Amino acid sequence: MANESYEDFANALQKEIADEEGIKFGIIEKHTFANIVVKEDGEYKYLEQEASEDIWNHLKEKGYIDDKGKITDQLKQDLKEKKVDLPEKYKKAEDQIIATIDKIAGSYSIKNADTRTKVNLNKKRFLSPEFKKLWDRIKYKTTFSVEFDTEELIKECSKEIMTNLKVDKAKLVYTKAEIDINAGGTTAEESDRQAVVIDDAGYSLPDIITYLQNETDLTRKTIARILVESKRLNEFKSNPQKFMDEVSQIIQRKMRHFIVDGIKYNKLGEDEYYAQKLFENEELQGYLTKMIKSEKSLYEYVVYDSDVEAEFAQKFERNQSVKVYTKLPKWFKIETPLGSYNPDWAVLVEKNGEEKLYFVVETKGNIIAEELRLREIAKIACGHKHFEALDTDVRFEEHDHFETFIENV
Repeated sequence: MANESYEDFANALQKEIADEEGIKFGIIEKHTFANIVVKEDGEYKYLEQEASEDIWNHLKEKGYIDDKGKITDQLKQDLKEKKVDLPEKYKKAEDQIIATIDKIAGSYSIKNADTRTKVNLNKKRFLSPEFKKLWDRIKYKTTFSVEFDTEELIKECSKEIMTNLKVDKAKLVYTKAEIDINAGGTTAEESDRQAVVIDDAGYSLPDIITYLQNETDLTRKTIARILVESKRLNEFKSNPQKFMDEVSQIIQRKMRHFIVDGIKYNKLGEDEYYAQKLFENEELQGYLTKMIKSEKSLYEYVVYDSDVEAEFAQKFERNQSVKVYTKLPKWFKIETPLGSYNPDWAVLVEKNGEEKLYFVVETKGNIIAEELRLREIAKIACGHKHFEALDTDVRFEEHDHFETFIENV
């Protein structure tokens, strides 16, 4: 049973991708509709850029998108009710345009703007000696260096490719569908599918060394040795792109392990840290349906992203041993070779009424390694090494339930 909803997981993943890769979700670009094909005078033609910009401007005028092309709740509502207003001159392409918008819009989930509110800082907690002691242990920045054994990497990558690479021959896939046109629209249902294996495509082979070098940043010599020692290079010509993609993924997976094993963090110095006053400069907002009233955190409410975070916040509030805690802000980042990492919580726990213990806690729906994405596992491992390098008696731990955390204090 999942400990967080698929919706929460997907939303968190989407936000992570958007932050790290710069991919825009829910954004309609001016060129979005340029490649839509319409039939005019018996010929099929693209709408092209000018028409696409015309549609974009219309959507903006209707309040369907903002100045940056971000889809508004009004458009989601009209999509849901199937009453999107489009220019009459693009009537022939209406179905394709709406299908394109629908795909970009994703979920029709519409938040009530009236429930969005500013969350104020809890000055009493923020200025408390307990929080200052906690922040003084976790605030420092680090730098990292990476060393790994190239010979061992070549050995592991070539072994993995030899054993687990799965590349079928290239195929041509033919499909047949029946089209049903009625008053409700047009639907297609596949009625037949066949595949033909391509034994001799007769195309020029791409430069696999350069491709893998761009994907992995390894030297040409290292890549060549991996390919040769894998003894699978003869399969490259049967499906070149698939072969390169699969080999690239295997090498990158292995590199993540080597990077984490060989990474070393060093504290930058006493003057390089995240200042506590940054909390005062941040304006935190959230929806009332995603907040928990708080007495112990830095803010009057805890804004949470998932059911797991909600559970932790509620139990932090109720547990007498927890004296102060905060959900770490997005600007609190640990740099890693795989992108920046933002842990979940900072917590001060008082044990037996005397000993004070300081924690940074990572909470996930399931902290079992197989259930987490490899990239995320590697980042969390880097988090461990970062806090070890600080040497400030702060404990970095991973837990999927509050009980396992508090029982091990």
